[in-house]
Order: sequence, then C-alpha cells, then structure tokens
Amino acid sequence: MEARDVRQAPVRRPRRYPFGAWPWRSAAYLVTGVLGGALACAVLLVLLLASLLLAGIPLLLSGGVALGGAERLRLRLVDRLPAADPHRVPAVPGLGAWVRTRAGERATWRELGYALLFATVLWPLDALVLALAVGAPGTLLAAPLLLAADGHETKLLKAVLVTSYPGALAGAAVGALALVVLGRPLGLYATGRGALARALLTPRERDGLGEVLASRARLVDAFEAERRRIERDLHDGAQHRLVALTMTLGLARLDAPPGSPLEERLGQAQEEAGQVLAELRELIHGIHPQVLADYGLGPALGDAADRTAVPVDTALDGLPRLPAAVESAAHFTGREALANVDRHSGASRARLAARHDGRVLVLTVEDDGRGGADPARGSGLTGLADRLAVLDGTLTITSPPGGPTVLRVEIPCRVRSESSSPRTASSSARD
Repeated sequence: MEARDVRQAPVRRPRRYPFGAWPWRSAAYLVTGVLGGALACAVLLVLLLASLLLAGIPLLLSGGVALGGAERLRLRLVDRLPAADPHRVPAVPGLGAWVRTRAGERATWRELGYALLFATVLWPLDALVLALAVGAPGTLLAAPLLLAADGHETKLLKAVLVTSYPGALAGAAVGALALVVLGRPLGLYATGRGALARALLTPRERDGLGEVLASRARLVDAFEAERRRIERDLHDGAQHRLVALTMTLGLARLDAPPGSPLEERLGQAQEEAGQVLAELRELIHGIHPQVLADYGLGPALGDAADRTAVPVDTALDGLPRLPAAVESAAHFTGREALANVDRHSGASRARLAARHDGRVLVLTVEDDGRGGADPARGSGLTGLADRLAVLDGTLTITSPPGGPTVLRVEIPCRVRSESSSPRTASSSARD
C-alpha cells in the first residue's frame, strides 16, 4: 500500500526514505509555497487597498477562492488524499448568483483568512525552513565548486573560511550528511503545513451535513413539484377523457336496439368506465386533495376523518398554514394511519389530533383496536417513517397486544404565515 504522506513513509520504508520521493516532494511544496506566497502578498495588498473604496471586496473574495483552489491542488505534493472542494454549485447560472452564493458560504471566508495568513506569515516561515534544511546544507555541499570558482578561498555560511580542497571536501561531506538527516524534519514540517491547509480549505463535517440537508430539501421540493404535475395531468387530461368516454358510451347505448346484446355490452362498458372514473377521482384526491392546498392541514385531516368508516374524534383547531412539504407529509401520514385503523385494527372508535407549538408539528392517531402493530413486520409504517425522516420528522408507535394503538408524529417546522387556516375541523365525533 502506498504511503499517504511523510508520516507513513518512514514507517513503511525507514531506510529508503532519505533517498525516496518524499523529501523532494516536500521541498517542492515549500518552494512553490514561497513563490506563491510572495505573489499572493503583492496581489492581496493591491486588493486590500482597493477594498478601502469598496470596489475590491468582490475581487478580494474571488482571490481567496482562487487561492484556495490552487492550494488544494498543491496539497497533493505532501498528501496523496484528494482535497474536496467545499463550495456549493450556485442554484442559477450567472456571475451575480455565483457572488451571492460564495459570499454566503463559510468556506469562502475561511479561504480568505487562509489567504491573509499565507501572504503574511506562512510563506516567510516556509522560506526560513527551506533556508535551514536545504539552503545551509546545500551551501556546504557546494564548497568545492565555490572554492574552484574563487581560486583561493571561500567563506561557508559566512562563518567558516575554507582555503584548501580537503577542507572544502570535508564541508561537502557535512552538507551531504545534513541533507540526509534534515530530510525527515523537512518532510514533517511540510506535512504539518499541508494539514493546516486541509483543515482550513476542505469541507468540515458540519459543512458536509449542511449540504446534505440542503440537498435533501431540494429533493423534497422536486418531489412535491412532480407530484403536483402528475395530479394536474390526471385531473386535466385523463379524467376529462374518461368523462367523455362515459358520455359517448351512453349515447351509443341509446342508439343500440333495446334488449340487444350490443346494448348490454355498451351498458357494461359504461359502468366500467364510470368505476374507473370514480377510482381516478379518489386517486387524485389521495395525491393532494384540493382542500389541503386551499385551506390547509386541519380541514384536510378533518376531511380524511370524515371518509373513514370507523368513527373518528378530531382535535384539529388552530392549525396554522405550514410549509407545503410538511402539510403534504403530515396529511399522507394521517390518512394512511386512518386507513390502517379501518383495515387492520378492528377498532370501534379512533381519535385524530394535531397541534403546532411554534416549532414542531405533533400529530397523533389513536384507536381502541386489537393492537400489535409492528413496523418490523414489513408494514407500511416503515415507509411512513422514511417519508417523515426526509423532513427530520419522527414516527413513534405504541401498540401493545390488546390495544390501544397510538401513532405519534413530530415534524420540526416553522409557520408559513401568521394567519391560521380559514377553516378548522370540527371537534365533534362522526357517528
């Protein structure tokens, strides 16, 4: 397995390290850091002066972003692990959207802070380490050449006077030994510099979590938009065609000879078309009932309770308008829970309640049936929990054998508007 950085290289090949690639890679990282830092110092000084007139602030931010990208690429010299880009892709194209997105990201400001640190502190420190670990031993190693160039004497490191070739060769030997000995400290320093750059320029765990949450929210919005499109297509297309088909069959049936086999078959076809139309209308209502879009969650849940065969007591007063995704998920969960009460519970009565305390929507469905509901048995309860998890919601079920069964849903959300729904569900029981 290939070593990731200098810290692993001596452990894997301790004797080969001084003669391997890591010392050269470390030196190259520091040399490019010195050159890039000097250039960044000059550029950032100009941008800082321009920022005093507020004209250079966007350029200053973009300069930090550009330097961050270059530093993530340069990091591969001392760390083989790729450095991820912490920036999000703007939601819409264009320079304005790019600037707004970057200005609102913590990563952009961390890159700007790193750029200032790099241009003022880090590159001079890199230059000092290079001078001690490479420059001084390199000067000693070049002692015979320096003596030959002068012809009489040379002063090594401005401290040791050398006038003969034996002394110059001794200095060269000391320089070669120093280069070998200082190779590992040089690599460790370069690795530490790279670790600092990675800490400031790559995504942090919280940044990654924020991106996941944003991506999940976009998926929810996309799902809601697609669901509404399907509902609209069914309502405006398939439903109207089925109505036209039913009317056409009825007219054809009137033209058929009374009591003939043709009349009988046309009647059966018309009846089947009517049943399909009724099922389609029920499907459209289940996807997203109009009462939910027009009046909110409370009236929609009240309508679902009215459609349940088991009598349902409701407590839905005062529910405000909530985000569309929350209302849709809560309505779907409540409707499915009531359907389970009808099909599986054997209950004689149920209760549906919902409230919002300003931060969390709480929905409970309770019945006096036989109990024993278990999500682990592959029921639709697992699907309900997965749907709520997209919104950071939770679903808990208490269902001992013999009942009662209590389903509780909690969805964190803010109120969409201060006004409550125009209609509220009645608290009276449906008998």
